[in-house]
Amino acid sequence: MKPEPTIWGVHNDTLTEEIIAGGFISAGWDKLGDLNNIPDGREGFKNELAKHYPERKPLAIAGWAGILTRLRDTMQPGDIVVAPYKPDSTINIGIITGDYYYATNETTHRHRRPVRWEKIGLSRTVFTQPALYEVGSFLTIFRVRKHADEFLAALHTTEHAVDAVTNIVEHAAREETDEENTDEPRASRIERHTRDHVLEALHKNLTHQEFEEFTADLLRALGYQARVTQYNQDGGVDVIAHRDPLGVEPPQIKVQCKHLTSTIGAPDVQQLIGTQGPGDYVVFVTLGNYSRDAISIERQRSGLRLLTGEDVVTLFLDHYAQLPERWRTRIPLTPLLVVADNADL
Repeated sequence: MKPEPTIWGVHNDTLTEEIIAGGFISAGWDKLGDLNNIPDGREGFKNELAKHYPERKPLAIAGWAGILTRLRDTMQPGDIVVAPYKPDSTINIGIITGDYYYATNETTHRHRRPVRWEKIGLSRTVFTQPALYEVGSFLTIFRVRKHADEFLAALHTTEHAVDAVTNIVEHAAREETDEENTDEPRASRIERHTRDHVLEALHKNLTHQEFEEFTADLLRALGYQARVTQYNQDGGVDVIAHRDPLGVEPPQIKVQCKHLTSTIGAPDVQQLIGTQGPGDYVVFVTLGNYSRDAISIERQRSGLRLLTGEDVVTLFLDHYAQLPERWRTRIPLTPLLVVADNADL
């Protein structure tokens, strides 16, 4: 019986689109050169890292050595990669297809493994919060153990929009490591947890019509005059906004709302553009993301703005105090001070 593949979480904030287009995962520490030339496994990596980064503490060196050991030695072809994608805060899932290699001709992150990306741009609402928290580790490469079944389900589903797994097998095994505690509730993890909570609440707790009303209130919090048009399940312009109180002076802003967490394609964007009159602005608002073709239209079209779910969450958090109590009651938040990511304890 073929064993289940290992599932790895991978973070990369240095390279973004290159990873998807080039089909790989990567790590830094380029000063070390080709890792295949370093003997003695993890101990060899620790020695080389200490030599090239003498200012770093032994604990950090040990953690880095563990990451490089996983990338070069532990990962195997057929293993699964779960990679949070920072530009739009989605989740990408792929399969490792080959051994470690050193990309000599690249400018950065030369330590790489080839990956065939199977699922790109999965909304974070697909997964449970504990699963998202597990892949929110500070480490660059780490084992995904407790919620592996969710990511396997997302990988193997034939649907574009997948549902989170409800019956999750909890594994008690813990990885033995001398690296930093990956469960520390530092600032970025708390912020990510809050953003995930808001996105999920907007998706699950609001109806399609309420999402239009929420969008209008969000525009009012931004300083616009806004009104919701007659509700129409077939789409079209859902909100009209102006800067002047009477709404008679140009420009007019026409907004289409899609209460979805899936990917919006070019045809939907073209439909909205069809409503754009001379001097008008058109804004598409969704809780998901947009296809490459749709983003390409935005880059070429004057007066068009595509707001993703992450954009909506950012506006919600930035203008929370100005929103009506109706929304603040349904998604209650409170300010607090938290430990900074770079705190050296």
